[in-house]
Amino acid sequence: MTAKNAAGSADATDVNTSPFTYERLYSLDALRGFDMFWILGGEEIFHTLAKATGSPFWGSIANQFTHPDWNGFHLYDLIFPLFLFLAGVATPYSIGRELEKGATRPQLVLRVIKRAAILVLLGLLVNNGLKTLKSIDEIRFASVLGRIGIAYMFANIIYLYANRKWQIAWFWAFIIGYWLLLKFTSAPGHPAGDLTMAGNFASYMDTQILPGKLYLGIHDPEGLFSTIPAISTGLLGILAGTLLKSGHQHKARKAGLLAIVGIVFLILAQIWNLDFPINKNLWTSSFVLHVGGLSLLLLSLFYYVIDVLGYKSWAFYFKVIGMNSILIYISSKFINWNYATAGFFGWLGQLVGEPYNIVVMAICFIMVKWMFLYFLYRKKAFLKV
Repeated sequence: MTAKNAAGSADATDVNTSPFTYERLYSLDALRGFDMFWILGGEEIFHTLAKATGSPFWGSIANQFTHPDWNGFHLYDLIFPLFLFLAGVATPYSIGRELEKGATRPQLVLRVIKRAAILVLLGLLVNNGLKTLKSIDEIRFASVLGRIGIAYMFANIIYLYANRKWQIAWFWAFIIGYWLLLKFTSAPGHPAGDLTMAGNFASYMDTQILPGKLYLGIHDPEGLFSTIPAISTGLLGILAGTLLKSGHQHKARKAGLLAIVGIVFLILAQIWNLDFPINKNLWTSSFVLHVGGLSLLLLSLFYYVIDVLGYKSWAFYFKVIGMNSILIYISSKFINWNYATAGFFGWLGQLVGEPYNIVVMAICFIMVKWMFLYFLYRKKAFLKV
């Protein structure tokens, strides 16, 4: 089948019917699945290859699937903000569609707040589990899902009450304001503009306002204060989703615009990096632009290949992951995936033998998780948050 025939009608390439109550881009689920693939265990393939071969080549690639200690950027740093960006992309197709169907803004605000609260609670579950009751001092409240929920909530409220120009204004206001705040303040006893872990103002504020414990004692990479610029990451996704959903431009042109803005953001990020380093731990403004640029380029690529050219079959593997991304993220709290993998494929690892058995088992680990998600996909069982 040719790409043209695979695409079908114009309507068919715009959106696909999802198990949720609204339509969404096929490329959106595929890109979300591609993003979650690395959390699923994809990064471990490269780590095991590096270990099995001892090759500097595989070692350098595996290093990209780690986080820098402080400043700098590795590809692994993109996974979290890309997911938040894609949550924003979905907003015009979900919240926007509900507005078009007659839902009121207050109703949708309550729905957004509810989703945020659920994500915060799920984040607490992922952090702390349910095995034992803990005192407040032993609980880590900041989490990946919590940041997604809070940033998603504020970005969606802005979407509901602000037009596109004001959404853009809010995007820049958060990251410029955050930059100025950290540039002219610091933790007590440190010079203004100190961006070290001990001296930066954001981490200090978290020690004052966040209950419980921080991940690193004096700092939490998912802290509350550094969620401020993360709202801009969600807003950028909303702006991208609004562009894709609008019918005013040809699809290929939309993909091109996303790519152009992505490249501009990458250039601006490198300029800003000279004064405000790219740093995931603080979610610095230069980091917002850097990961925003990469997210726009990836969305442009997936949208163009899948929804413009119509090549969809290759992306089904990732779509299955993307349709249940939150579920697979929290599943390790309920399922011992290493045990399951050993049960199904331990014999294969023994057959291969050292040193490549660890690579084979890393691949099997992903396969077991994917088959679980595929079973849920066939049963139309999706965790809706």
